[in-house]
Amino acid sequence: MTAYDAIIIGAGHNGLVTACYLAKAGLKVVVVEKNDWIGGAAVSRSLYPGFTYSNCSYVSSLLRPEIMRDLELPKYGLQILPYEGGAVLQQDGGYLAMYRDHDANRREFARHSKRDAEAYDRYSRDILRHCRFIRPLLMRTPPDPTSFRPRDLNELIYIGKKFFDLSETERYEMVRFWTMSISDYLDEYFEHPVIKAYLAVSAIIGTALGPMSPGSAYVLLHHYMGDVDGNIGAWGFARGGMGSITQAMSKSLAASGGEIRAGKGVDRVLVKNGRAVGVVLDGGDEIHGKLVVSNMDVKRTFLKTVEEKELPAAFVKQVKNFKIRGSSGKVNIALDGVPNFKALPKGSPCYKGDIHFTDSIERMERAYDDWKAGRWSRDPFQDTMIPTLIDPTMTPPGKHFMSCFVQYAPPKINGGEWTDKDRDEFGKTVINQIASYAPGFKDLILHMEVRTPRELEREVGLTEGNIFQGELTFDQLLFNRPVPGASQYRSPIKDLWMCGSSTHPGGGVMGAPGRNAAAEILRDLKKPLPMSDAYAVL
Repeated sequence: MTAYDAIIIGAGHNGLVTACYLAKAGLKVVVVEKNDWIGGAAVSRSLYPGFTYSNCSYVSSLLRPEIMRDLELPKYGLQILPYEGGAVLQQDGGYLAMYRDHDANRREFARHSKRDAEAYDRYSRDILRHCRFIRPLLMRTPPDPTSFRPRDLNELIYIGKKFFDLSETERYEMVRFWTMSISDYLDEYFEHPVIKAYLAVSAIIGTALGPMSPGSAYVLLHHYMGDVDGNIGAWGFARGGMGSITQAMSKSLAASGGEIRAGKGVDRVLVKNGRAVGVVLDGGDEIHGKLVVSNMDVKRTFLKTVEEKELPAAFVKQVKNFKIRGSSGKVNIALDGVPNFKALPKGSPCYKGDIHFTDSIERMERAYDDWKAGRWSRDPFQDTMIPTLIDPTMTPPGKHFMSCFVQYAPPKINGGEWTDKDRDEFGKTVINQIASYAPGFKDLILHMEVRTPRELEREVGLTEGNIFQGELTFDQLLFNRPVPGASQYRSPIKDLWMCGSSTHPGGGVMGAPGRNAAAEILRDLKKPLPMSDAYAVL
């Protein structure tokens, strides 16, 4: 029986990142994946003849440039195509356009409010300052504040120095920002409802919070910390769909001698004398290894694949209390042509980015009220995109793919499980909203895939359909992620590690949890982390 140095559970992007670094460091690595395909949530699938869907995650920005360089992902075909625009369509027939150029956005703000145009520079400056504080922490292991180990003390000193390098006013603003609602935060800069609605979007994507919920301002910052071609906060499409990211990672892994076994999931982690020694696959086959790394969320890892008797009772209780609350759905549509949004000028670059239909924070909050009541939003927020206007490789000529990310969809409907009828009605709600802004839209639909939290959990393995593998609230960040005392990618079981988005710094197609986990594993093995010559700490 082949014995491996490392067994990675799950071929999502973080699992592949960890596997790539370990393989490049000379370890014998195998990745085990339950699906017949790889990628986890970052996947491209052909569900209708001639069409490629990014049927779960759908845009790229957060993937760390250091990881792209270290794993040579562009060499293996990865290309990110930046947005060219975006818009909020208003109920009164108007619209707010957004462009790649800051000054063009400022002029568009002035069309709605001269005061808000003046505030836009101040807002952008302040958000960038928050990003500059957080971004260097993404690729660092969070310190244990209860530890007296030199490396933990040094990391606490590093964070403290960064904080006290800010002015007194900036420190007050930083602490307020981390705990504020995005609604309250934007009120300090802007007055026009549609401008605030557009800027609030990143604070609710993928999270079980409304725009008026305390802590939602940080979620916005989490989405702003990425970049495309060095433009901080920019977003883009992965050419060929989001699966091109994980396909490039798999090729990088293969080039380093790593192996992927798809088609059988892990039933149980083998533990002997308090140490992980392998995994048992569905069907009973065993794979043995010197260490096991789980890319699954913290609940699936410790409540479903590890026997409770192997874990401290206090740790099990903390894991059970970790907040993973599904809030999102996804509708993927094959189209016979480009929709005609009646508010937008023909040929507008706004079509080549994110299009929203929720034109006020109050509408967003009412959509969240439906989630709290245990039903999908009757007037949902949608992040709607047509990536084939920039990337024609995903569909036949003249045809298009539309991705609709939807807030809010609860993990249970009125306390019960989703049914196929619920799923279909949810899909109709989404389509009807789009059609109200685009006459004739329904006639363009060739095929449609509707995914609720039920499908996201069943197919992708995301507990309750939570795309971040856990809420990004202040109590679940840094040394509290996933739980206090287990924030450094280690678990209470020796040689059982975590590398998924339940760990610091959280979700999104970022890769930082996977890279950080690999760094800690290699540190324990007294091996250097493989880095490209061009590597630089940002």
